[in-house]
Amino acid sequence: MSAPLTIGILGAGQLGRMLALAAYPLGLNCLFFDRTADTPGAQVGPIVTGAFDDLERLEHFARQVDVVTYDWENVPVAAAQCVARHARLMPGAKVLRISQDRLLEKTLFGQLGIPTPDFAPVERRAELDAAVALLGLPGVLKTRRDGYDGKGQFVLRTAADLDLAWAALGGVPLIYECFVHFSQEVSQVVTRDRKGNLAWYPLACNEHVGGILAITRAPHHAPALARQAKKYTGALLEHFGYVGTFTVEYFVQGGRLLANEMAPRVHNSGHWTIEGAVTSQFANHVRAISGLPLGSTATLGHAAMVNFIGRLPSARQALSIAQLGFHDYGKTPRPGRKLGHGTLVAATVTQRERLLREARALSGVPRAHSRAARRP
Repeated sequence: MSAPLTIGILGAGQLGRMLALAAYPLGLNCLFFDRTADTPGAQVGPIVTGAFDDLERLEHFARQVDVVTYDWENVPVAAAQCVARHARLMPGAKVLRISQDRLLEKTLFGQLGIPTPDFAPVERRAELDAAVALLGLPGVLKTRRDGYDGKGQFVLRTAADLDLAWAALGGVPLIYECFVHFSQEVSQVVTRDRKGNLAWYPLACNEHVGGILAITRAPHHAPALARQAKKYTGALLEHFGYVGTFTVEYFVQGGRLLANEMAPRVHNSGHWTIEGAVTSQFANHVRAISGLPLGSTATLGHAAMVNFIGRLPSARQALSIAQLGFHDYGKTPRPGRKLGHGTLVAATVTQRERLLREARALSGVPRAHSRAARRP
């Protein structure tokens, strides 16, 4: 009998933790790499600790595994390239590099014929003036790198905001984007295996509060949008020769999709699949990178996911909602931090919405004031 395949996971956050929990029932082993052992992933599997620029530690880690993946897109590209010299890296370093830079990402979308908000690069104060003159107001100034959950962004509504935005974000490469008035944000989650087979999840509809994902509902029934999402997302998968689970977030504007950003990993908006689909995004990711057949993405009802942000209900409180799947990440609470999530699956939309109101009350997440304006 051959030894079980071992998956190396760069990053041991909650996504890595859920990847490992999906891998173990398949007879797969996992080994994490992160800066410290005080992580959600280290609670469920062994970990090698070290800095992401410590190539010797990374090599030591890579030599103990058969295939390497990552649970966040800000893993340094040099670290990914280092482990790729000693073990197969899936997804590859190319998609990691592009996804880390909003300008490179938006430029690639355009090259592949994927619509996006209009944008312009900004590195100097004069370039911000030029971008606003070209694209108009309102708009959003963003850092090209390291922005997530609404961080590294500034909404410009009037000319008076330019100096404020530059004071807040200037000094690093930036991108200025037109403000998009959208009706909804949807995300397309899909898994591609080593042979190019695809397992598409249905579109999910997302609700953000303060720039952080608060609620996801799935499936989102919009056949015309689903066809666009498959076309655009499929073009990206082919471009990268991608292997694993992949997500693209889209704004819906006037019946068409505008690509916002991509994530070369399992995604928060796909957490509903743990209880809401035959095969979760996590299980399909580990199947894909391990050379195993992909599982069915059929839904098991009308699902929703609510993030617990900043505060986490007790298990007793959460499980008082009989149909709630409760996930505690084992993280220390602090404002704005994702501490866990709850998943609901119901037979009807009406029943799901009733349960979701109960879960939202536990989460402490208020309703968004408007879903028809771009989140900052």
